[in-house]
Amino acid sequence: MSATRRAILSGVLTAPLLAHFTTNASAAAQDDMWGTVSDGWVEIRWTPKAQAQLDQNKATVEAIAPATQVRGHDGIGMRFPVRSATGDPALADLPKAQGRGVLDGGLLVRTPTGEFQITELEPALGDELASGTCTVNGVKSGGQSLLRCSMSEGRLVAEPAQPGRPLKVRLTGVPVRPTEESLKAFTTALGASPFTVDSVLGHLTAEGTYTPPRS
Repeated sequence: MSATRRAILSGVLTAPLLAHFTTNASAAAQDDMWGTVSDGWVEIRWTPKAQAQLDQNKATVEAIAPATQVRGHDGIGMRFPVRSATGDPALADLPKAQGRGVLDGGLLVRTPTGEFQITELEPALGDELASGTCTVNGVKSGGQSLLRCSMSEGRLVAEPAQPGRPLKVRLTGVPVRPTEESLKAFTTALGASPFTVDSVLGHLTAEGTYTPPRS
């Protein structure tokens, strides 16, 4: 598997994570501007069409603890604990959500050409575009905007809380679609893509306790 092909596969599986809780601002600026997330997790379940593409490439995906694999009527996916995250979830206007974070665990992708450990997941979100970095077999990878998270299509549930107090939130059913950039990279590495920018590759769910920044 080429570096480009590996980056695409790892990106498709990892870039959407933390979409609800995770800016392109510096870490110092985030500490001043954004709130934090605790006791959180994020989950991505890919669609049957995305699973078919993995099957076509004879690729299987396993969780690296403490991440876990999830299965259900709505598909197969992975759940990752949130180690740390800062951002603005924009509860009143979800498409404006932005931030960045670090996830625990990782993925093990097995293919006929080898095994690829994807760890040190550090996703980011801004303008509904998911990007970030990860480590693939010890080599840092990522940085491109590979996926688009349609935040307004998700369902938000937030427990009542006093202004400025920690708030438990859950976002479900956020569709994840490829960007033009990722489709071009896919075509270069693998040939004609079965996907378009309107194709839903998976659905995102995220939950955690959001603590607003101190005023």
